[in-house]
Amino acid sequence: MKVVGINGSPRKEGNTSILFREVFRELEKHGIETELIQIGGTPIRGCKACYTCAKTKDKKCVFKDDLVNECIEKLTAADGIILGSPTYFTDVTSEMKAFIDRVGFVSKFNGDLFKHKAGAAIVSVRRGGSIHTFDTMNHFLHYMQMFLVGGSYWNMVYGREIGEVENDKEGMLNMKVIGENMAWLLDKICKSKS
Repeated sequence: MKVVGINGSPRKEGNTSILFREVFRELEKHGIETELIQIGGTPIRGCKACYTCAKTKDKKCVFKDDLVNECIEKLTAADGIILGSPTYFTDVTSEMKAFIDRVGFVSKFNGDLFKHKAGAAIVSVRRGGSIHTFDTMNHFLHYMQMFLVGGSYWNMVYGREIGEVENDKEGMLNMKVIGENMAWLLDKICKSKS
């Protein structure tokens, strides 16, 4: 089994990556392979609604000059997907939004590529706006017909400076719980396929 994480933070080693490490640590304890893909801080343009993906049905976006198509391949092969973003003006980063739009179109026009996978959203936040950020990513996962993984509380952790999220003990514990819950769900999904 494999889980792929998509980090929408432009800070490669920032608070969002700390959250991923905590979730991944738990998944790896259960023998699940993990991979983190850094999209934040990379040049990802928005969808231009050209519908080429609907015409070609080749599981690719028409833009070939960024890592979106590579991500689509990896997400399609994965058993679970985790989206992570810091909160920017009460929402996901611009890279995450462009990613969601383009990947979503390709998935829908190619037979729902992520249907029946386990999915989770995690959010780092300084103070406010995290619910909307969480909702944006959850709406995508839901629309992709994925099984959403919850935690023991909302999937967000508080901290501004890099590393401050580790002081939010309840939030970090929740990241561990998300990893446990995703491992449990992946086990059930994989057993049902055999």
